[in-house]
Formats: sequence, structure tokens, C-alpha cells
Amino acid sequence: MLEELAREEKVVSSVPTGLFIDGAWRPAETGATFAVEDPSTGRVLAHVADASPADGMQALEAAAKAQTSWAAVPPRERSDILRRAYDLLLERQEDLALLMTLEMGKPLSEARGEVVYAAEFFRWFSEEAVRIDGGFATAPNGQGRLLVMKEPVGPCILITPWNFPLAMGTRKIGPAVAAGCTMVVKPAEQTPLSLLALAGILQEAGLPDGVLNVVTTADPAPMMEPMIRDGRARKLSFTGSTAVGRKLLEQCADQVMRTSMELGGNAPFLVFEDADLDVAVEGAMQAKMRNIGEACTAANRFYVHSSVADEFARRLGERMAALPIGRGVEDGVVVGPLIDGDARAKVASLVDDAVRRGAGVVVGGAPLDGEGYFYPPTVLTNVPEDAVMRHEEIFGPVAPVATFETEEEAIAAANDTEFGLATYVFTRDLDRAFRVCERLETGMIGLNQGIVSNPAAPFGGVKHSGLGREGGRVGIEEFLETKYIAIATPA
Repeated sequence: MLEELAREEKVVSSVPTGLFIDGAWRPAETGATFAVEDPSTGRVLAHVADASPADGMQALEAAAKAQTSWAAVPPRERSDILRRAYDLLLERQEDLALLMTLEMGKPLSEARGEVVYAAEFFRWFSEEAVRIDGGFATAPNGQGRLLVMKEPVGPCILITPWNFPLAMGTRKIGPAVAAGCTMVVKPAEQTPLSLLALAGILQEAGLPDGVLNVVTTADPAPMMEPMIRDGRARKLSFTGSTAVGRKLLEQCADQVMRTSMELGGNAPFLVFEDADLDVAVEGAMQAKMRNIGEACTAANRFYVHSSVADEFARRLGERMAALPIGRGVEDGVVVGPLIDGDARAKVASLVDDAVRRGAGVVVGGAPLDGEGYFYPPTVLTNVPEDAVMRHEEIFGPVAPVATFETEEEAIAAANDTEFGLATYVFTRDLDRAFRVCERLETGMIGLNQGIVSNPAAPFGGVKHSGLGREGGRVGIEEFLETKYIAIATPA
């Protein structure tokens, strides 16, 4: 036990806890710090610099100053930096996974997977960096030539969430580096350590001073708004709640700033009568329990055909009940704590509301006693339409099951939300699969599988789930501007 604790302390203490501005680590201007806690115990892991608005403006100044020289760096050199960072992430997988588990709570097995997932964004965009292209054409009337160029959009502000603290950093930083953009990154206050460790890795990989700047703060709004309204930043990429996204969009409008918004979700999970239930239950475990259910892509509403609903709920309940709960650093643990007390209270409130309105509890249904913010895997049946959890993100290990009778009813229920990030569809009927997928109002669909995220695929949603896409071939386009040159030709 003492040996394990010593390793935890060693990993945490190896991470710089200052602000990373213009290639140097330094304290906040005021000297203020804030605590980062282990959600499984409430123990303080570290105190991190609490940036002021002045610190944020210094970070933006560094990014703006470095933009011209960084944009001129050859694509191959930018590619090589990302590839070296990819290698370093994999070399340090164990330490980075432990760090992530300590500050966020997810089990080590999932944290290891996230390190690999995060590294893949650097590998993918290292390859995309040398494939940025434009176009050359003859004007339709033959009188002149049309030259199209792609250029970096300019300094960027990147805001990352707490639930995937490393991968959401690489998913934004990777294309920015590849495109030739400088950036200021603001990690979530609950989980800044993984991003601070990543900044050190990128510096070690050869990223020039000022290209990446990281500012941590416990109170983001006063620091972020002046940077957004300043005018030098030309792009903002945000992953987080729809409510915060709306406020950021309002601020960005003042400078007509390019935005990418990956916002909230309310993912439906459709199981038709002809589905392979073994596949559907396995998909449900992936779509619901990845990251303890704290994911914007997590299955939030389970709609199961009435003929198989009881059997599906029974099997899912058995699987959920068997999941070991505990600190993520412990061997065999599959379910760690939620991120904080507010998150657990929200999940408990949603479950209590559904039960009061008539839902049945198959397994779970109440917070666990003791230290840490634990809530057990929970399956509910007959969840009524007026239950709050049918309309809000749960962001926890709760699977509410409702039934449907017809394909039309299932599609209507799935689309009956302001969100449109991800949907999961389980059927063995190929015709039905295409009919349903084409009518779903969503940015991503998992067809007979419970995971949609892939660095090589475009990630993003429609409606109130966001704007733009991250990852895939289109991911780098979010960080590029198109310039057109009309060329006169001799008569």
C-alpha cells in the first residue's frame, strides 16, 4: 500500500503545476493556486496555478507573436513533431494513465486506452500535415486561372473538458499543430494535470516556444472572455456543455471568430425486435459504461422493442450488477467514481425523479456510502416520457429503458430532442438499418456497435450538439482558411 501511494505521489509530483506560456513554466501573476482532487477519496493531489485575466492575455500575446514564424515551418517538420509526441505518449503510457485515473477517476484499464486513443490523434494529424492541398483550374470561360490555397486560420483558443482530459487535448492540438496554428489551451479545472503533462511532452518533442500555451484556472469566464473579444485569436474550439457553448458563441460573434463546438448529447439506443441481443447488450455496455457513463456520446435513452425489452433489461442488469466498483487504481475495478459531488447528486436526482414517476429499478438506484463520489451501475425499466432523464444528459452509469412498437415510433422518439450527437442502432435487417440511419437527426451512428469515436472519423453533432467536426480528414479543415487567387492569362 505504501509503495503504491509513493508511486502515485511520484507521478503527480513529476507534472509541472504552473502556467506554460511562451515555452516557460511560471506561477500565476497573483501567485494564486487551486486544488486538484482525487474523486475517489477527496484527497488533494496537487495545487495548480490559478491564472488571472492578465495571465490569459500574456498567453494570447505569446501565441500571436509566434504565429507568423510557426506558419512558415514546413509541413514535414510539423508532422515530425507530432510523430515524436505520439511516440512519447506511448512510451509513457503507464504514468500518464495513472495520472489520469488519479485526477479523473476512470479505471486504469480505460485510462491506458485513452492514452493510446490520444496518441492516435497525433499520429493521424502528423500524416494530415503533409497532405494539406488546394487547387488549380482554368476559369470556365478560359480567360484566366483559378488558384486555391489553404492557410492556417491563425491563433486559436482551445477549451478542453474533464472527462477525456488527454484525448480531447490531442484531438484539438493535433490539427492545430498540423495546420500551422498557434494556440492557448484552457484545460478543465477538475483535470488539468494530464494536459500539463502533455504540454511538457510536446515541448520535449520539439514544439517551438509560443506555439502551445496552457493556462489553468478555477474560474474560466473572467479569463476567457477578454481573450475571445481581443481580436487576435481567430478560432475557438470548445468541448463541453451546450449552455456554456451558447455563451461562448455570443462572445465569438463580436469578432466573427471561427468556432468548433462539441456540445451536449442525449444519445438514443435503439434495439429492434430482430436484433442479436448478445450483440445489443454488449453494445449497451460499451455505449453506457465507457468512462463510467461520463461521455457526451454515452447512451442516454434506451428504446427497446416491447417483444424483447424484458429480456434485454434482464441481461443488461446482470452485466451491470457484476461490475466491480472502487478506486480506479485498484486491480479489477471497472467502475470508478463520478467526477465530483455535484455530478453524483445530479445522477441521484435524475434516478429518484424517474422512480417517483413509475420507473422500476432492476439494479442499483442509490448512491454508495463512504468516501468518494461513487454511484452504482443502474438499470431502470418503464421509464416514462415525462421523466427528466429522458430529456437531459445523465452523465453517469444509469441505463433507462423504455419500449416501442413500430419503427416509426422508434425514430420519432430518437429524434425528439434538441440534441443530435450520437445514436446507436441494433438490427439484423439491412434494409431497416439504412432506412433508420438515414432518418435519424444525428451526427454519428453506431450500427450494431457501441463505440463511434475514431481518430480517422469525423466527430461531431447537429442541432444543439454543436458545430464543426473533429478528427478524420475534415478535422484539419477546421484550422485552415481558403484563399483564392484569380490569375490573368495573356490574351
